[in-house]
Amino acid sequence: MRNPTFITDEDRWQAVLARDPRADERFVFAVQTTGIFCRPSCRARHALRKNVRFYPDAHHAVQAGFRPCKRCMPDKRDPQEQKLAKVEHACRLLEQDPTLTLEGLAQQVAMSPFHFHRLFKSVTGMTPKAWQQAARGQRLRTALAQGDKITDAVLAAGFPDSSSYYRKANDALGMTAKQYRKGDVAVRYAISDCSLGRCLVAESERGICAILLGDSDAELTEELAAQFPKAAHAPLEEDFAQRVQQVIVSIDNRDVPLALPLDIRGTAFQQRVWQALRNIPCGETASYRQVAQAIGQPSAVRAVAGACAANTLAIVIPCHRVVRNDGALSGYRWGTARKALLLKREAKRQEG
Repeated sequence: MRNPTFITDEDRWQAVLARDPRADERFVFAVQTTGIFCRPSCRARHALRKNVRFYPDAHHAVQAGFRPCKRCMPDKRDPQEQKLAKVEHACRLLEQDPTLTLEGLAQQVAMSPFHFHRLFKSVTGMTPKAWQQAARGQRLRTALAQGDKITDAVLAAGFPDSSSYYRKANDALGMTAKQYRKGDVAVRYAISDCSLGRCLVAESERGICAILLGDSDAELTEELAAQFPKAAHAPLEEDFAQRVQQVIVSIDNRDVPLALPLDIRGTAFQQRVWQALRNIPCGETASYRQVAQAIGQPSAVRAVAGACAANTLAIVIPCHRVVRNDGALSGYRWGTARKALLLKREAKRQEG
């Protein structure tokens, strides 16, 4: 197939009708009735051919008296980068102002509320409101960890009143504010050897809440403290020792499923991602995009990657089975070397 040249106006018009992105760096087209010029790939409604004029670039179109389209931004070098910058700016605004409305946010990034809401969700995998709620929950966790009084922390985080907070406590923290401020002292942990190095296993009253991999006990303890600041080290004795051993056996031999209750803590979006990961068969992999499609949010690739990075139940929630679109290994919370070893081990077991 020949490479289009877009030399004639007829070729250019056909490119506009096809919204051909290959033509974007070759010319722009202007509509006399609106006074606006666009990229050939612009998604705006097509004008009548008789009202369309072609120019070699944005500079010539501006000189002819036309204004750049706000949708496709033909005067910008990389419109996609501009859109991502707007979303990033909006994220910071939402994190700083818990009362900011969609209309106010869209106004600050110079977009209509409808188009901005759609763009924000396609990039982050979350609505602006969900992002705002997540930021509010993070502010609450920070304030409680610093020792603030519960009521003061609730109000400082942006909840309108304490009763509003208590109705949403489980979604924000996965536990009560009092439990979180105390560091959920019911959590206990032990560290043992496994085939992947050192392994920390922690449990709460509800079940296994953390399985962490590392090279040193100090590293693992520090990682656990970020989630459970006052988790207590426990000796490997009696029933607890048996449960820890069950976890180790399950890690070392994936043919042995872990039959212990799990205490999985995360946002609603993270929970959906983690469930999708558990549906990936042993010996197989999926891309971040495929996982996003599996949860019904095909554009939420970055958010899926973030949920994988937030997983604290190594192997049991198999985030190691998620790879890049080209099949290459990407980052892994416990090191790409471990990820490669796990995938190789599971592939061999599947072949056998």
